[in-house]
Amino acid sequence: MSDTGAPSTAARVLVGVSGSLGSLTALRRAAAEARGRGAELWPVLAWEPPGGDMAARRGPGATVMVEAWQDLARQRLLSALDDVFGDAGPGVAMRALVARGAPGVALVEIADRESDVLVVGAGRRSLWHRACSRSVSRYCLAHATCPVFAVPPSPLEAELMVAHRRNVLGLGLDTGPLERAASRVAPGRSGLSDA
Repeated sequence: MSDTGAPSTAARVLVGVSGSLGSLTALRRAAAEARGRGAELWPVLAWEPPGGDMAARRGPGATVMVEAWQDLARQRLLSALDDVFGDAGPGVAMRALVARGAPGVALVEIADRESDVLVVGAGRRSLWHRACSRSVSRYCLAHATCPVFAVPPSPLEAELMVAHRRNVLGLGLDTGPLERAASRVAPGRSGLSDA
C-alpha cells in the first residue's frame, strides 16, 4: 500500500482509518483538509495481530498468519477508501499505508514532521466506552508533534447508536421525531420533492 520510493517532502495530511463510521467521517474531513492545503492525503490503517505480537510468533505457520492479517488490513483500508471516495478518488495525491502496531502509536510515529496534520475520529463519548477502551484520539492529542484534528462522530453514527440501544433493549423505534416532523408539513404535501 505504501510507496517505497524516496520520501516525499510535500505537505501531508495523515488520517487514521479503521473502517468505523467515525474513521470514515475523519477520512472525508482529512481529504477536504488536504485539498484546502494542497497537501498529500495519507490514509493509515494500523493493525495488530490478534492476541498481540507474542501470540503471532508462536507455533508453525505464524508467518503465514501474519501475512493473512496484513492482507485483511489492506483489504479493509481499500474498502474504506472505496466507501468514501468511490471511483472519483479524493481529489488530491494520496499514499495509502498499512502499518503494523497499535493505532495511536503508529499514527504518531508516521506523522513525524512538524508540518504534518493528523486527523483522527474523536470516537464515542459514553462513559462506558471511555472506561473500557483505549482512545486513539486521546493518545494522538497527547503525543503527536504536529497539529491533530479530532473529528467528532457524525450525526448518523449517533442516531445509529440510539437505534441499536433501543433494539437491544426491545424498545422498538422511537417514532416521535418522525411524527413531529410530519405534523409540520403542510396538509396535502408529503415534504418530498422529485429531483
